[in-house]
Amino acid sequence: LKEGVDYQSSAKTVTVIYNANGFEPKEITIKKGDMVKFVNQSSRAMWVASAMHPDHEVYDGTDLNNHCAAGVTPSFDQCKNAPNGGTYSFTFNKIGAWGYHNHSAASDFGKIVVE
Repeated sequence: LKEGVDYQSSAKTVTVIYNANGFEPKEITIKKGDMVKFVNQSSRAMWVASAMHPDHEVYDGTDLNNHCAAGVTPSFDQCKNAPNGGTYSFTFNKIGAWGYHNHSAASDFGKIVVE
């Protein structure tokens, strides 16, 4: 490794839009360490959360009440609503296929594939 070279700079940020049609795109593939930024461009509230509704346990095995408590290490769960214009970003450090949904409109869902 060369001194002074930032090998972490290859991490990317991918944007997913939440609008009247739900999440777009509905499925993306990223690399471990990449960030996904969710942007609410709808008139509804957006609360991005790991599958399955309503407990959000799939990503890290803890439920909503545990990983949304104050001082807890962040999980793949926004833990609150974001209005139009609001955003939520999460860095994926686990390889796998991670389903997610809008907790406030659970029929809106998508998938993040992390390689």
